[in-house]
Amino acid sequence: MADGTTTAAPTTAVAARIEDAYRIYGEGDAEVRALNGVSHSFPAGQFTAIMGPSGSGKSTLMQCMAGLDRLTSGSTWIGDIELTGLSEKEITKVRRDRVGFIFQAFNLVPTLTALENIRLPLDIAGRDPDTSWMDQVVSALNLGDRLKHRPAELSGGQQQRVAAARALVSRPDIVFADEPTGQLDSQSSAELLDFMRRAADDYGQTIVVVTHDPGAASRADTVLFLADGRIVDEMTEPTPGTVLDRMKVLGAGPRT
Repeated sequence: MADGTTTAAPTTAVAARIEDAYRIYGEGDAEVRALNGVSHSFPAGQFTAIMGPSGSGKSTLMQCMAGLDRLTSGSTWIGDIELTGLSEKEITKVRRDRVGFIFQAFNLVPTLTALENIRLPLDIAGRDPDTSWMDQVVSALNLGDRLKHRPAELSGGQQQRVAAARALVSRPDIVFADEPTGQLDSQSSAELLDFMRRAADDYGQTIVVVTHDPGAASRADTVLFLADGRIVDEMTEPTPGTVLDRMKVLGAGPRT
């Protein structure tokens, strides 16, 4: 600037981060380092995919970041809340209030309607839904005519869309999705991935997806590649081809 002062560059808000994380199972010859010194920050409003060969630590990374598993050492944060050292009751409250989950197996309550499943996290927390926001989510996921149906009366794609609506209805800081398209046909997968992309672009939702599918990963802003419990590569502007090429190297090359 002309007067010699400088202006600090704007900082990107961080929805979650993990620092120097280790998750070790077993001892001695049976020791397995599922996470082996992982550090990463997940920017708010971004869609991140996590990929890697079987046993690379990608699901363990998600579970530890979401407070579903405990680190052996290191630290994790959701927003400005450090999970390390919190009691199980405190971690449960953080998950309930600030985290959304989409699982491969849907995890819907079979005796509840679609609407009741969507509202379940809010009902458990004793919170009233933001009806305008819930209507937006339901409309975006094309569930308006299925709200009175129970899971057994819905297709797999419809059940997963109900799970996605449930994850977003409380406006969480971050949504973790573990192989969310693993049980879906190609059309249902595309619909769900389109919605998650729009959720990041239009609603500023932070999404972290563990996937083995290069097509799913190509919808993300950034793809993290894990091998042997470490982040070994990071790709921006991914395409199915570039993701597949990188996975071939990880699968066929020497383990890092």
